[in-house]
Amino acid sequence: MESGVSKAFLYNNQEIRNRIEGLRKQQEGLNSPQTIKRNMTDASKDALIAAKNNRIKKLEEENKRLKDELLKLRGMIYDQI
Repeated sequence: MESGVSKAFLYNNQEIRNRIEGLRKQQEGLNSPQTIKRNMTDASKDALIAAKNNRIKKLEEENKRLKDELLKLRGMIYDQI
């Protein structure tokens, strides 16, 4: 430990142990930094997925439009033969 004392020393000292347990109880309802980061990361992932799904939808629509146009152009070429 950075303080140079062992965990056993801290927990064997009743006054220090009570303080540690009291502080832990205060933090029970709070989100940890890891939880906050994970939630932000999940939100970022959700936003990225939504953007990619939107892009895929637009590309699929464009692809369908281009295929239809190609089919019409092939028909026009066939009619000219």
